[in-house]
Amino acid sequence: MYWNSLTLDVDATQVELVSEKCFELGALSIDIRDAAADTADEKPLFGEPNAIPDEIWDHTVVSALFEHSADIAVILQEIQQVLNLSNQPRYALSQIHEQDWVKLTQSQFDPIKISQRLWIVPTWHAPVDATAINLILDPGRAFGTGSHPTTQLCLSWLDQQLQSGNSVLDYGCGSGILAIAALKLGASRVIGIDIDTNAIQASQDNAILNHCDPQSILFSTSLNLPIANFFEKQQVDQVVANILANPLILLAPLLANAVRKGGQIALSGILMEQAQEVSECYQQWFDICIVDQKDGWVLLAGTKHHD
Repeated sequence: MYWNSLTLDVDATQVELVSEKCFELGALSIDIRDAAADTADEKPLFGEPNAIPDEIWDHTVVSALFEHSADIAVILQEIQQVLNLSNQPRYALSQIHEQDWVKLTQSQFDPIKISQRLWIVPTWHAPVDATAINLILDPGRAFGTGSHPTTQLCLSWLDQQLQSGNSVLDYGCGSGILAIAALKLGASRVIGIDIDTNAIQASQDNAILNHCDPQSILFSTSLNLPIANFFEKQQVDQVVANILANPLILLAPLLANAVRKGGQIALSGILMEQAQEVSECYQQWFDICIVDQKDGWVLLAGTKHHD
């Protein structure tokens, strides 16, 4: 069993036409990427999840996946016509064979060492250090496998800053990795918030994998009710939010209000060039600055003013 992968070099004005024609001709999926990817000319495009980018690369590669029985010659002819070309477009054809996709996916995730005492361990691996704090994780439907620089920045911050008995809010919890780490590092109570119900389910599943006390950790899609009932006080000792710059700016009043005076906040999902704008939004409540960075991403952290 195999599928045909048809790859075409097109310019920005042709991407939509080619994509629509390929779907019309039976394409199972379309992949669009920068033709200069992995070179010095690569051009990153940034945007919010599920949003259509405002621009596309000038030189783009479109890859369409077809059943093995698809007539590629006819497909190329149709694309040539829709683009009004005198000659056949430049293309490459390859075959993608059936594989054990679960095994292939698992091979991409190895245990990750965050610090001397903190590791992320996929469920199919044995811990490298059985005496360490091991976060057992099943990479699934939600962000937070531990491989992304922003997740590692937040985990390192929790490892260094969390004091035993602290209460912690993980806003935008994804897989629950930060909330679970906080509990295993000594937090007394932790709440994880995410608007995605799949993320809440993934977090709850991962909490079970890590034998978390259900009386000490809670995941919810709403901050309003749980924080009032779950914590003894209306505010927490530490807030960690690993999302994106724009949501962090919009959420600034809410997240600031969730932290007690003298408490701490840590924010990531922020590119270096976005750090100043985000920092300025939080300076009215926190002494905040860049405390760590990795691969172009930064971690902002600070302490809430007492007055």
